[in-house]
Amino acid sequence: MLSFFFLTALYFLPSIIGRDKRDFMGIFLVNLLLGWTLIGWVVAFIWACASDRPAYVQYAPAGIAHFCSHCGSPAVPMVQYCGCCGARV
Repeated sequence: MLSFFFLTALYFLPSIIGRDKRDFMGIFLVNLLLGWTLIGWVVAFIWACASDRPAYVQYAPAGIAHFCSHCGSPAVPMVQYCGCCGARV
C-alpha cells in the first residue's frame, strides 16, 4: 500500500513541482494524459522545472499620481507593474 502511494506521488511529481506556475493546468493535463509514456512525463517535468515567462509591462502615457510600494519610483495609475523593479503596484 505504501509503494502505491509512493508510485502515485512519483507519477504526479511534475504536477506537484509546477503547482504554483501560471501554466499549471497544461502541466497537469500533460502529466495526467501522457505521463504514462516516459516522454510525456519528461516533458511535463521539464515544463514544471522551467521558469515562468516574464510579465511584460505596458507603459501608458498618463499623469503620474502613484508611487511603487516596493521601490518608491513614480508609477502610472493604469499600469499594474512597476517599470523599474517589476513589482505589482
